[in-house]
Amino acid sequence: MSAIRTCPSPKLLFCDNGSEFSGHAMDLWAYQNGVKIDFSRPRKPTDNAFIETFNGTFRDECLNVHWFETLAEAKQLIEAWRQEYNESRPHRALGDLAPSEFASQYAASRVLTAT
Repeated sequence: MSAIRTCPSPKLLFCDNGSEFSGHAMDLWAYQNGVKIDFSRPRKPTDNAFIETFNGTFRDECLNVHWFETLAEAKQLIEAWRQEYNESRPHRALGDLAPSEFASQYAASRVLTAT
């Protein structure tokens, strides 16, 4: 919760219609913080295809694989999955390179074009 208190609120949240995003607490928080909530159309996952793909991958590869016994364990396992996902696994959108490989190649190409 401390991150919510210290970071500025977004101007807009784009959410699906899941119960975790359509509850009274979320609506009250958004109202109190001047945040607009824009919901995708029901049964239209293509409205937000990138996050739907990520959510499915996250659920299949992390949440459905582990039975978290404590919040600390959940944080540790989710962070390990996030680091692997963001740093070392290949992504189709990056030409099947890992983000770290893509970043290195991009930085090298910028150096070559700057000289």
